[in-house]
Amino acid sequence: CEGEPFQIVSDVLSGLGVCGSWGFVDVLGLEDEGVSSVPSPSCALMLLFPLTQQHESFRQQQAGKVSGGTDLYFLKQTVVNSCGTVALLHAVANNPTHIEYDGDSALKKFLDETANMTPAQRATHLENNQAIREAHEEVAAQGQCRVEADNVNFHFITFVNVKGQLYELDGRMEGPVNHGTTKDDSFLKDAARVCRGFVERAEGEVRFSAVALCHT
Repeated sequence: CEGEPFQIVSDVLSGLGVCGSWGFVDVLGLEDEGVSSVPSPSCALMLLFPLTQQHESFRQQQAGKVSGGTDLYFLKQTVVNSCGTVALLHAVANNPTHIEYDGDSALKKFLDETANMTPAQRATHLENNQAIREAHEEVAAQGQCRVEADNVNFHFITFVNVKGQLYELDGRMEGPVNHGTTKDDSFLKDAARVCRGFVERAEGEVRFSAVALCHT
């Protein structure tokens, strides 16, 4: 993950039958300068960050702020160390007009099968999906959500623009968090602004990485 998020996510996408002109690129920084180097348009941002005590305390404060998000595809994370896979599913599933699939895509089949399920039912379906599980295990072996020597876990979440609303999708939560309005041309900067809050709350922690789903 840290240091190679772009390559790992791209490998998973291709392994699950995603093709076409949209793909993930590294975001070099969360300030405007780093964001401006990302190809446009962009429709999803995945953030990798350390699960600090400050973050856990903040999440408890956010517990009552989850939104219904009826237009969103959201699933719970129930498999240990599967945050990258869940974040990837959130990015792809909430951008159906941008993503193209091979004819036998395991990811497309999974999304079709779970389209009308609840977040918990989707999580169970993911647990039993061999193709996606194998892709996840390969990524996990490369370090996804690994524990560092200082016993810090890392976690992936996703930001998407759905019908002009900026949503944060974290499989550890009960639902999406709505961060207000956004537009196609400002989405990445708006999402990066929220991400900078994660950095500020970490109080000196610098191990953050991000990738954006862009038209390349």
